[in-house]
Amino acid sequence: MSMSMANLGPVVDQFIGFYYPTFATSRAALSILYRDTSLLSWEGSQFRGSAAIIEKLASLPFQSVSHRVATQDFQPGNDYFLITITGQLLVDGESNPQFFAQTFVLKSDAGVFYISNEVFRLVYG
Repeated sequence: MSMSMANLGPVVDQFIGFYYPTFATSRAALSILYRDTSLLSWEGSQFRGSAAIIEKLASLPFQSVSHRVATQDFQPGNDYFLITITGQLLVDGESNPQFFAQTFVLKSDAGVFYISNEVFRLVYG
C-alpha cells in the first residue's frame, strides 16, 4: 500500500496528538500502539514486544513529563511510514528542559496503525 504525503499529515498529527499526552498521563495505555513484534531502542537498550516495551516505559524514574515537539518530519514507504520528532522534554517540574530525538516506524494492521519500530535518544550538547 502506498500512501501519499497529503494522506499522511493528518495521521501523523493524530499519532503525535495521542502518543505524547498519553505518555504523560498513562504510559500503560500506549500498549494499544505496539505488537509482539514491535521493537523499542531506548537510550541504547532494546526491548521487543508490547509487554516488554510498556514495562520499560512504566519503569522510567520520573513521575510527570511533558514533551514539547519542535519538529516533525515524515516519509511514506510501501507498507509503512517513518516519523522523526525532535523537541524538549520536561520531567518532574524541572526548569531545564532536556532535548530529545525520537523516530517511529508505523505500519498498518487491518487499517489500524501500530508502532513497528521506535528509537528514543536524549540529545546532549
